[in-house]
Amino acid sequence: MNTLTRFRKDKDEFYKNDQHSPLTHEQKHVFAGLNYFPENPDLKLEVTVEEFTEKQTVIMQTSTGSIQEYQRFGRFHFSVDGQQAALTIYENDHEYFLPFADALAGKETYGAGRYLEPNRVHNRKFLIDFNYAYNPYCAYNPRWSCPIPPAENRIKVPIRAGEKIFDLIDERSNN
Repeated sequence: MNTLTRFRKDKDEFYKNDQHSPLTHEQKHVFAGLNYFPENPDLKLEVTVEEFTEKQTVIMQTSTGSIQEYQRFGRFHFSVDGQQAALTIYENDHEYFLPFADALAGKETYGAGRYLEPNRVHNRKFLIDFNYAYNPYCAYNPRWSCPIPPAENRIKVPIRAGEKIFDLIDERSNN
């Protein structure tokens, strides 16, 4: 079993059984696992991030109407199936955060967008593996408050990797 398959299996186990799962008690009873795109090696990227010289504070609205603050860290460019795109990485307490919404948002993926935690490899290089893109907890349960990706991270290219939209009706049909 490869690392991604193991990660997905462990995540499904956490969602179904852990007390800290974002699923409600009722959802856990019918949960059969999250929906994912097949692994896409073309969307595992090592990118060069152009770090911003001035670290501007960005206030992100959340799904519950509150706000969260992040620093704009840097921007990277990449291509998906020949289409160019660029995303901004944010930082908060020395943690990197990549919220984004792609062309599939609201169709095949969660409408508000998905998240990644990029790994800094060295200097300006980061590992961005979209196969690990995940839905925020508010995609499963509205009591959670999740930052909404800002306009600069809403891209027109489809990212067919990572988690798909959560639909409990689909989950029930998997049983």
